[in-house]
Amino acid sequence: MASAPEPTQELVITPELLALHRLTTEEYATIRQLLGRTPTLVELGVFSVMWSEHCSYKSSRLYLKTLPTTGPRVVQGPGENAGILDIGDGWCIAFKIESHNHPSFIEPFQGAATGVGGILRDVFTMGARPVALLNSLRFGFLDAPQSGARNRALLDGVVRGIAHYGNAFGCPTIGGELYFEDCYTLNPLVNAFALGLVRYDQIFLGKATGIGNPVMYVGAKTGRDGIHGATMASAEFDDNALARRPTVQVGDPFCEKLLLEACLEAMRAGCIVGIQDMGAAGLTSSSCEMGARAGTGIDLELSLVPQREAGMTPYEIMLSESQERMLLVADSGREREVQEIFAKWGLSAVVVGRVTDTQRLRVYHHGQLAADIPNRFLTDDAPRYERPAAPPSDWIADDATRTAAREAELNQAFPLAARQVSEPQLKHDLRRLLGSPNLASRHSIYRQYDYMVRTNTIVLPGADAAVIRIKETRKAVAMTLDGNGRYVALEPRRGAALAVAEACRNLVAVGAEPIGLTNCLNFASPERPEVMWQLREAIAGMGEAARAFETPIVSGNVSLYNETEGRGVFPTPVIGAVGLIEDARTVISPRTLTEGEAVYLLGTTDEDLGGTEYIRQRFGIVVGPLPKLDLSAERQLQQCILEGARRRLWTAAHDCSDGGLLVALAELCFSAHGKTMSGLDLELSTLPPTLSHTALLFGETPGRMIVVVAAHQRDAVEALCSDYHVPCQPLGVVRGNRLKLRLDGEIVLDEPVAELEQIWRTALCF
Repeated sequence: MASAPEPTQELVITPELLALHRLTTEEYATIRQLLGRTPTLVELGVFSVMWSEHCSYKSSRLYLKTLPTTGPRVVQGPGENAGILDIGDGWCIAFKIESHNHPSFIEPFQGAATGVGGILRDVFTMGARPVALLNSLRFGFLDAPQSGARNRALLDGVVRGIAHYGNAFGCPTIGGELYFEDCYTLNPLVNAFALGLVRYDQIFLGKATGIGNPVMYVGAKTGRDGIHGATMASAEFDDNALARRPTVQVGDPFCEKLLLEACLEAMRAGCIVGIQDMGAAGLTSSSCEMGARAGTGIDLELSLVPQREAGMTPYEIMLSESQERMLLVADSGREREVQEIFAKWGLSAVVVGRVTDTQRLRVYHHGQLAADIPNRFLTDDAPRYERPAAPPSDWIADDATRTAAREAELNQAFPLAARQVSEPQLKHDLRRLLGSPNLASRHSIYRQYDYMVRTNTIVLPGADAAVIRIKETRKAVAMTLDGNGRYVALEPRRGAALAVAEACRNLVAVGAEPIGLTNCLNFASPERPEVMWQLREAIAGMGEAARAFETPIVSGNVSLYNETEGRGVFPTPVIGAVGLIEDARTVISPRTLTEGEAVYLLGTTDEDLGGTEYIRQRFGIVVGPLPKLDLSAERQLQQCILEGARRRLWTAAHDCSDGGLLVALAELCFSAHGKTMSGLDLELSTLPPTLSHTALLFGETPGRMIVVVAAHQRDAVEALCSDYHVPCQPLGVVRGNRLKLRLDGEIVLDEPVAELEQIWRTALCF
């Protein structure tokens, strides 16, 4: 491509223009200093999207670098489209989670659908075939007097969007999580996770290597949808939020399925040397990031880009976020081969540029230079802020003093003397919790998903974790998403660590060894010191727990400015965890319990009612000290469960967390996952004597698991727990069809399981 003169300098920079691009005056001054001149409009647009929070992580990069990202299984860590772990026998898994919060609030169906499409492309860009989807969702209360109808419409639209894209694409949606809290009313959270399989020797990276190699645009044509999507995702909402619909993309899952097959075929043919998804910031991010990773440059001619709308300007072409598009670098001389492969799948493949040795992104339109920027200015040299961070004014730094103060607040709302239960109160509390939208069955959600497509799903949605088999091997992979915004709002560091612990525990509950993590950090405006402090503390807590469990964090996403009119969401880090099962025959899947089997609680229960669903439901408050987290004891419990799974000791296993012990025991009885309903005959005691009835039954102490074992395996189970120094308490036996509980020798609960299950099944129907 012929050289051209320096871009024209006719652009008049005004405060209004900078505000439109979400650039500060200081950032603009830096841009002008870097370029040594006034930027063109195209260059200003390019800087605005690449320097947005969504693309640059300018407020979080400093802290993200402290996370553990390496390990013996890590093939690719953060910095690429997805993280990759080696699972042996020549197989790897690629996975990542990303947010689509802002688009889903503006246009729920398309916002959620394109979130699924984007995360799928992140995975198959690495050469991996997507085999599983999960999602993590947060909304305001569905029964709120003023906002309930809107919240219900958001939930309905998001779920339909997820189902539409995943089902049509042909990738099973096999699990996730859903929670409700008032703070998400004006800013719902929609996080999408995807996992794919790839052979070790067939991994591709987003690098523009080979000077002179052709740069090819493949997939759908470019339109005006999604322009400034990245900058919109880096801004808080106001009264005009719904007017931003043009920034939300429109997805076509059938086109993406064709794009997947064409890309994988071209990769197998060996004619591609690098490939990148055109996701956030579209052609801009894919081109400059590919060049930056390889230490090369890229020249683009925008008049060659396939366009579905007439008269598109260079600015619009570079910033469009139209879906189902990829940018790839082919081996020189093999352009025709790439084009023939994509034509077979009904897709365009057009040479739009070349790899150069300039380390610059140069953009031409009909031969006229529209932008000329060194790649590093857009990537490595993007702003990196150490924003002011300070805890809220009522935060008490000393752990012991803070715990005492939080306990005093909880005791004022719920005195210790009132925590002993009567039969009527216990019956009422259990039914209220089972009917809570935060604990009730999600069947009305996942029934809309095709979770059996490709016939790999072993453990279905609704269990502690989902599991897929890897065909032609004995291996299986488990995955889960976990996060508790209430916990992190109370104590960010411990709350985030608890989320990692629960995610790993949920994997262990199906017999999978945790091997890696991804995360999606959903926070309010980082320009508020208390939010920045929450983010910093949460990242520190995640890192501490990840190191303890030896689970590197290999990918992730940061979503900031989740607030509307100055009101932010709970700080909500969502943890995606993946686990490996070497022999799929050892999977602990939900199954019908057999009369006479023994039920055990592994782990210790403490007076942990702070931040619980019980307190939220009964008193409508989020208060109290969080449960203590003993990472060493948690690791021992998980290793004990894994060893028991390998020995096939467990008939069933279930994490004891949200809602506490009694809710978990009730869930064990229900006929979910096709199993037959069963009853339990239980006997509990409040030992130590300081433990209240309420804490025993509804507290959310971590590091606990309920297991069910055959009667003849009791001695083996108790010996195993002794070997691992894990407390092991017999609770009772499987019997009949009622949930019967004696507490300190007195019958306090005797309920038909069918009635409890009906409450649980019907509480969340829409």
